[in-house]
Amino acid sequence: MSQDLTTTAESIAQTIAAFVSKRVGADVPADKDLFESGLVSSLFAMELVVHLEQAFSVQILGDDLKRDNFRSVQAMTALVLRLNGAE
Repeated sequence: MSQDLTTTAESIAQTIAAFVSKRVGADVPADKDLFESGLVSSLFAMELVVHLEQAFSVQILGDDLKRDNFRSVQAMTALVLRLNGAE
């Protein structure tokens, strides 16, 4: 993985983690299952979609709206990277 991609992945993860942490009022490990832990409701899941679209200039449509893509900070980071073509 190149340094630019690593930096990008890290900055994406940090941005997502900051948003989630602020919203739930606690630090959230990157691999924590947000749904299983009860930190994310269906309404907050929609807020996550809107946040990712606005913060990273991506469109999340169809199959990308699966819960698994929003289960953790890591999963959302991978989604954003994939949608930006930086797999």
